[in-house]
Amino acid sequence: MKKPFFVLSLLSSLIPLQAEQARPPNIVILYADDMGVADVSYGDPKARIQTPNIDRLARRGMTFSDGHSSSGICTPSRFALLTGQHHWRRFHGIVGAFGKSVFKPDDFTIARMLKKQGYRTGCFGKWHLGWDFEAIRKPGEAGKKQIAAESYDWTGRFPGGPLDQGFDRYFGDGTINFPPYCWIDNDRFLTIPTRPVIKSKPLAGGGNFRPGPMAESWNPYDILPTITRKTVEWISEQKADQPFFTYLAFNSPHYPIVPNKEFHGKSKAGYYGDFIIETDAMVGRVMTALEKNGLAENTLIIFTADNGAENLGFERLEKFNHWSSGKFRGLKRDIYEGGHRVPFIVSWPGKIKAGSKSDEVVSQVDFAATFATIAGYKLNNNEAIDSYNLLPALTSKDYPKPLRVATVQNTAKDKYAIRQGDWVFINTSSGAAQREKKEYLEHFNLKTYPKDTPGLLFNLKKDPRQSTNLYRHHPEKIIAMNKLLQRYLGGERCAPARN
Repeated sequence: MKKPFFVLSLLSSLIPLQAEQARPPNIVILYADDMGVADVSYGDPKARIQTPNIDRLARRGMTFSDGHSSSGICTPSRFALLTGQHHWRRFHGIVGAFGKSVFKPDDFTIARMLKKQGYRTGCFGKWHLGWDFEAIRKPGEAGKKQIAAESYDWTGRFPGGPLDQGFDRYFGDGTINFPPYCWIDNDRFLTIPTRPVIKSKPLAGGGNFRPGPMAESWNPYDILPTITRKTVEWISEQKADQPFFTYLAFNSPHYPIVPNKEFHGKSKAGYYGDFIIETDAMVGRVMTALEKNGLAENTLIIFTADNGAENLGFERLEKFNHWSSGKFRGLKRDIYEGGHRVPFIVSWPGKIKAGSKSDEVVSQVDFAATFATIAGYKLNNNEAIDSYNLLPALTSKDYPKPLRVATVQNTAKDKYAIRQGDWVFINTSSGAAQREKKEYLEHFNLKTYPKDTPGLLFNLKKDPRQSTNLYRHHPEKIIAMNKLLQRYLGGERCAPARN
């Protein structure tokens, strides 16, 4: 018996709808640079820094109050985010000026994985994961230590960067305070560094640049608006029938602090706060581009940061009554909470309940397993070995808690913090990378410990400021947590093995 025409018509209209629903979402990561967990206003009208666009993102999705980067500094956190494995399995520090790539040729990256699954992949802004500078050395210059503009062929292909790690598109400046100071378009130099670095304009909020070659037209104030504009242009080129992955790595509010003039005085936390407000405006431009192009409803957006705020945070507290780390101790480089607990917002319309909040302990290494599940990619046991799938926490209230067995943070070699539940164990006498100022300690009623202190133990639920060391009160907990830490450091994966 033939089906009535209206039934056939109804079925034919449902087929493209079902296909559209089956298509995996676009994924956008908005990655701030040196931004504290309390630098987002979250709708608080009394906040010294107002971030209405990031707040809007939070209202649309889920805010994690216990979200972490892998490290207290930038290169390691970026590597962990892109690979789903902790940086400390391979290195601890940042890539220096003219530094080599931290990647191995066969490394898993989320960009490479998503590209295999049919995504278009774009990276914009700060890379800071190394390049192959030797490939563009002029004959006779290879291996020399000097960093001079005339030693390089700036017209050649510039390998080792984002395009070699799975990205179809890259536009950025590499790293704002590291040479060469110029624009890089995919794997070519768009502007040629021909002269020693200079401060092209007075810097609004301070900071400096490492010596090295600079393009004549290079201006640090151009970085943030330009990389955002290029991201918006790329998003506008995307088609609704092919998913895309966008990784926009802001240079802000990292030093040098260079908010553009229209943002000066917009915050109540000095030029640093103004720079965050400009960053928030760039977040708004990306969100508007998604909405304007009809892409917002099928796009998962993440806003987070590579580590906590820079170590001038205490001066900002004294002058403006704003503490970037909120109720937590520490700043950038520290393995105290303020060094790696960062803003962590995930929005996905129709999948994540709007305005929801989670106190689940999560890490940026978890993006890899989450994206793999979303994109239908089956990870093997050599890929993203430290990554947990966050979808249960994002989409359901009823899931086995906690998601993670433990979470490990590290900045300097041999110094680690391991977190389980409310407890964090630090295997050294201080979680601070630098000497903590007397005024800072007195302000928060904190104390330091003798150098021969074997370790630190804190209950973060009762003592988020990490002011009372409970190491000698819970020897059995110390033994168990340290044993697990040593297993991880010995090579055991943090995430469970996959079938």
